[in-house]
Amino acid sequence: MQTLNESVRYEADDRPPLFLTAGLGLQYTILSLASVVLAPVVLITVVGESEAYLSWALFAALIVSGVATTVQSIRIGRVGAGYILVMGSTSAFLPVSVTALEQGGPGLMATLIVCSSLIQFLLGAKMAMLRRVFTPTVAGTVLMLIPISVAPIILRKVQDVPGGVSELAAPVALIATFATIVLVALRFSNAWRIWSPAIGILVGCGLGFAFGIYDVQRVVDAPWIGLPDFSAHPGLDLQFDAVFWGLLPGFLIITLVGAMDTLGDSIAIQRASWRKPRAIDFRSIQGAINADGLGNLLSGLGGTVPNTTYGNSIAIAELTGVAARSVGVCVGVLFVALAFLPKLVAVAVAIPGPVVAAYFVVLMALLFIFGVKILVNDGLDYQKSLIVGSGFCVGLACQFDLVFPELLDGPWGRMLSHGMTAGGLTVILLHGILDLTSARPRRLRTDLSTAKLSEIDRFLCDVASRMKCDESMTHRLRAVAEETVHTLLGNGADDPVRRLLIVARADGRAVSVEFMASGGDLNLEDQLAMLGSAEKDWPSEAETPLRLLRHYATTVGHQQFHDTDIVTTRLEPEGSAVGKST
Repeated sequence: MQTLNESVRYEADDRPPLFLTAGLGLQYTILSLASVVLAPVVLITVVGESEAYLSWALFAALIVSGVATTVQSIRIGRVGAGYILVMGSTSAFLPVSVTALEQGGPGLMATLIVCSSLIQFLLGAKMAMLRRVFTPTVAGTVLMLIPISVAPIILRKVQDVPGGVSELAAPVALIATFATIVLVALRFSNAWRIWSPAIGILVGCGLGFAFGIYDVQRVVDAPWIGLPDFSAHPGLDLQFDAVFWGLLPGFLIITLVGAMDTLGDSIAIQRASWRKPRAIDFRSIQGAINADGLGNLLSGLGGTVPNTTYGNSIAIAELTGVAARSVGVCVGVLFVALAFLPKLVAVAVAIPGPVVAAYFVVLMALLFIFGVKILVNDGLDYQKSLIVGSGFCVGLACQFDLVFPELLDGPWGRMLSHGMTAGGLTVILLHGILDLTSARPRRLRTDLSTAKLSEIDRFLCDVASRMKCDESMTHRLRAVAEETVHTLLGNGADDPVRRLLIVARADGRAVSVEFMASGGDLNLEDQLAMLGSAEKDWPSEAETPLRLLRHYATTVGHQQFHDTDIVTTRLEPEGSAVGKST
């Protein structure tokens, strides 16, 4: 029997009372507003762009965040997760965006963001194909290098205080903000932990006001309702010169990392949104990545910083037990409304530089640890450890010009001047070399049909012979293939001819076999979990292949995309200390 998540009060499809929906929507908005606003503020003030462009970028960031959050919640076709995933400005792009602004201006940055967003639509459409190219090893390494690339930008904000104030103003505001965020997060309950960044910023702003470094005049001068100067919109720079090509790889890598972050958030919010555990819906993940791409595309066209999903969506859903998508729609509406209320936005823009720096120090620390977690969860064997360590060292050396800087000039220098770009490319290159020099998996392409079972059986007998499997393992391998084919046919029996790709590889003494076919409607993991449950009376014809599959295979996983079903089975030798995964 599956354990119900009793803490979920309202599931994704439910409609909570209007007052509760509005209240939670306001809470999400308040917690996310600082991140939405401060990323463009840091980017534009560090480079020294005009106030008119800053006002425009803030307006566009709020509009795009509102639209993207709404689309994520309601899911339009294949765009959107269908869950509460708050979207907002991301600080991961700060290093490459600062370089783009300094070397080409807002138009170049906008063009790079638009071009890099297209890869997210490709990833959303072909995630089943690209999942082996862009691995957790790449994502984890790049996430660890982002804080190192952002460090010089944060240091500039530490000294961003008006002249004539006390020398203690910047260090006191910085230390107080940092200490408050960390101590509240460490010592208080989950409810207070979620609010720790906001509490830290309030403490820092209070001290900033006392020292005279909080820009009160900006708040006073801002109108309550208004629009930015539309002439400040930068447009697109379509020259595609050497600077563009030098910076494009960095934007592409960070975009892919952002997609991995969205993937993780999408998985987590699915688990937090239902009382009865479900298998992960990879079609929802594809929709989330497509919506992420839409947000980045709109950000580029709007001339502001790119978007990403915010992890506090999951924390608040778990804390309150309310996962209704109507709350996400409310957040989107509030973001758009705030775009037309400059005085409220000015309250956040006026936050002193040292306070902003302390906030980003905590943010970057968590980003670094998130990268470490991705690597650890994926498993760090000797080969992966060497790849990660090499990529990290190369990224560190390139970030601080420690290795032959005189040789890295022109487009190459621009591309490798950021640690996360250099480190990410190093990991991708080393991973590719490892794959090319490893034993190749055995593949069979055929039709998904019972008439092809004899061909599939001969193929797996040959695989078992080459991998020196014993008689028992060979029998199980053949049985798993037969039952998987029968089950996949049950998922899409009314479909036209479907192609099937079988990939078998040795994994130590175990054998892993992937069955890739065009998409079906039912998830095998959900079906396996329901076997024998009193809640579902399966006909014996449908239940038998599933029971046999669970019996023969050590683990069974099912990734269900819009256009592809991937069933991954793993067979351990009999007597191994392993458990059945459903």
